[in-house]
Amino acid sequence: MRKRYVSRRGAYDKQREKEREKEPTLPPRMQWTLDFLPLPPCPELRAQPLSGLLWALLVLFLWYCYRVGSDPSVTGRTHPGKLKSSCIRSSRMSRSSSCSSSSSDGIDTGSSVTKATMGNSGTPCITMEMGEEEEEEDTDVGRHRGYLTPVLSHTLFPVQAAPASKKLYSALQEYAKRYSWAGMGRIHKGLRDQARLSDRSSIQKPHLFFLPDVPSIPFFPRDAHRHDIEVLEANYPIILAEFQAVYQRGIDTKLGWTCQGPKGQAVFPLYNAGVCVAGNCRSCPCTYRTLLSLRTFISSNSLGAAGFWLLAPGATLGGGYGPTNTRLRCHLGLQTPPQCELVVGGEPQCWSEGHCLLVDDSFLHTVSHNGVAEDGPRVIFSVDLWHPNVAAAERQALDYIFCPEQ
Repeated sequence: MRKRYVSRRGAYDKQREKEREKEPTLPPRMQWTLDFLPLPPCPELRAQPLSGLLWALLVLFLWYCYRVGSDPSVTGRTHPGKLKSSCIRSSRMSRSSSCSSSSSDGIDTGSSVTKATMGNSGTPCITMEMGEEEEEEDTDVGRHRGYLTPVLSHTLFPVQAAPASKKLYSALQEYAKRYSWAGMGRIHKGLRDQARLSDRSSIQKPHLFFLPDVPSIPFFPRDAHRHDIEVLEANYPIILAEFQAVYQRGIDTKLGWTCQGPKGQAVFPLYNAGVCVAGNCRSCPCTYRTLLSLRTFISSNSLGAAGFWLLAPGATLGGGYGPTNTRLRCHLGLQTPPQCELVVGGEPQCWSEGHCLLVDDSFLHTVSHNGVAEDGPRVIFSVDLWHPNVAAAERQALDYIFCPEQ
């Protein structure tokens, strides 16, 4: 058996060798090397030619990124965190001239002096004050310059602006030094243009602060603040019951009421200029909790207010403008006789009990109650909400600028 197995194994091997001889022979596999490539040696890097090429491409890419980040932007389009070289040169010249004049007159150059320059249009302007850290960075030959320097730190502000605008401008400077200039472009522009806005005739002319580039219409749809409107309308019966309890005690300043404007108008405030009226809130606890549940209620600055507004029959409030266009006034109708009318920006509207109206009171508006004494007063619950197109960073800055005076 052993011999038979060996003979069969040998015959099988011979047959396999014959089959291999009949198969076509393939060329040997090529060994690829880098010797045939015309690359110069890289003795500096002490590496293979391909590695040297990769290093060169990496260095070129890093150099390109550096140039893109350090070159001045295209004319008319400035990076939000970068100063133009012309602004830097002008700020240096203004600082050097002020220092030379102060030293020649015998004034201490270390004291903070209001720097006055001339704008492009020839009108006198003042530049924003810089902190000590910013001045140290500015003297450092551009080492800490670039994206760390804010755009608005050298923006001009008109000297002929009203004292109120200058006070708001100083508050904006303090906010930017404490936090950031990011997102403050519209607020800065609004403060600069406030003087010109008050001089021109317009159907929308807020007397305190106008935020530019904010889409505005006299009456906003419910979708602008759907959540807050639904919360107010759902609590309409409770709010009405608490008002009636307060109204039955009488209208008296000692009971928390304030009389404004003509005879027949009275207000029971829960929030007045961003300050909570504690006694009135204790008289209306459910209404106070409803206010706190609103998402966009302005409760942290002097632009916001909330309370019950009462208008007696025969009373009319003449045309006026609200303080700002950064808010919307929400009116929840509590008692609305049929002869009451609200005209905002030339568009008339009527209140409805249990329903809300979103009004931009920065437009010219009038309120009238042409009913008889039997109709009773018109009563609404008014709440100031943020304008939906005011960003979160701008809301935080406005809370700081218009912080209520305690």
